[in-house]
Amino acid sequence: MERRGFGGPRNFGPREMTKAVCSDCGKECEVPFKPTEGRPVYCRDCLPKHQKPRF
Repeated sequence: MERRGFGGPRNFGPREMTKAVCSDCGKECEVPFKPTEGRPVYCRDCLPKHQKPRF
């Protein structure tokens, strides 16, 4: 039996997508999580404008 450490291949299956409306542009989009009431959801185009830069 082969053991794999962290970073090995993962297979979580297909993601369940949920329809949402972008808080920035108002366009309908799909996200891979259930949106929480009171928290903004951004489409693929608007998300980069709201992310903190990674260093």
